[in-house]
Amino acid sequence: MVPRKIGKIDVMNELPALRRYALSLTRHPVDAEDLVHDALVRAMERSATYNPAGNLRGWLLSIVHNLHIDRLRSGKSAAARDRDFAAQSPDMLAPTQMDSVRLSQVRQAFDRLPDEQREAMHLVAIEGLSYEEAAAILGVPAGTVMSRISRGRETLRRWESAPPLRLIRKGQ
Repeated sequence: MVPRKIGKIDVMNELPALRRYALSLTRHPVDAEDLVHDALVRAMERSATYNPAGNLRGWLLSIVHNLHIDRLRSGKSAAARDRDFAAQSPDMLAPTQMDSVRLSQVRQAFDRLPDEQREAMHLVAIEGLSYEEAAAILGVPAGTVMSRISRGRETLRRWESAPPLRLIRKGQ
């Protein structure tokens, strides 16, 4: 069987998932868009290696993941990304928008998870992949994915159950 080229429409249908995953990995919108662009270029260059019987989304997410790992190893844009992430603040939301503030807090707690836990949780909880599909993308056994997700969930549970911070005024 001769491998078919990946169709434009096929890839277009996967863009939202690729963008979400790239943003979860990079935590920076511009870097995420660059990562998706580079992943699509690589996918088109290597379209002959795609198995049409396989999972296109999984294959594309693997490319995004591997490119991200390559970038981390080379250190490109890491300093700028970390600077921008640190500059983000929940103060940007109006205090009357409690739901938005809460979502921002949850997002920050999720972003603070170790990379391995955040990546596994994103693929399974947000993208809806199975443990096996996530394991294939991350290049680890399914048991490792389950363990990372379990540790990530436990960290988020501890964060959720922590007592809320109270403001104490001088003189109290």
